[in-house]
Amino acid sequence: MSPDPHPFALVPGAPGSPVLLHVPHSSRAIPEQVRDGIVLGDEALEAELDHITDSHTAGLAARASESAAVSPWRFVNGLSRLVVDPERFPDDREEMLAVGMGAVYTRTTHREPLRPPGADPAPLLDRYFHPYARAMTAAVDERLAATGRAVVIDVHSYPATALPYELHGTGPRPPICLGTDGFHTSPELLALAEAAFSGFGGTGLNSPFPGTYVPLKHYGTDRRVGALMIEIRRDLYMTEPGGPAGPGLDVLASALAGLVDALTDA
Repeated sequence: MSPDPHPFALVPGAPGSPVLLHVPHSSRAIPEQVRDGIVLGDEALEAELDHITDSHTAGLAARASESAAVSPWRFVNGLSRLVVDPERFPDDREEMLAVGMGAVYTRTTHREPLRPPGADPAPLLDRYFHPYARAMTAAVDERLAATGRAVVIDVHSYPATALPYELHGTGPRPPICLGTDGFHTSPELLALAEAAFSGFGGTGLNSPFPGTYVPLKHYGTDRRVGALMIEIRRDLYMTEPGGPAGPGLDVLASALAGLVDALTDA
């Protein structure tokens, strides 16, 4: 466990790029003071991190950025989602509260206890969730100011076999799942993503994971902010549950770079 990992990083891209690659779930780092509040033993925690981490997605985004004709900006979470999950609503709007996986998880992927009963989420929200949200909001605002638009592309992965925590785990598990929002995902954005990832055996919509990330300041009100989630099934590029990446990672990075270029030119 890292004693003082950086909570997040905004990696600059080209000044004229509207694209922001958001990588929220790639890290395994947990500060020591947060580790103390997790009831799992070390071996069980490592196993949980294998299941819950979107392994290698930060590397995927970095490779795509290097390959793109106009480099996108990247916002990368430096902490595990077991610290806080920046993509959850921090209140009762969050459907994952039903399985103990709101902004601060209380249950594991297998619905076992992660934190003690009655653990107060407020300190973790104050220290990690809200600063992250403010920084991500500022990053989107900067793209709007610079280019007049912002396109947030959420980079995720998911297991080939459903885990017990999944609320929609009985649905299709396509090689590429595209998560959409009725307000922020335009038909044009969706079409570009479907074309970019057409070579992996099929794309699907909102199954097993729906939706996409938009800062609450812009959510449902600012059409200049486009958003799409890309969920890559892990057997395309890595050994599951938490093993090394394979050659599929480079091919996927090339596809993501193609999407970035198409969005920059749109």
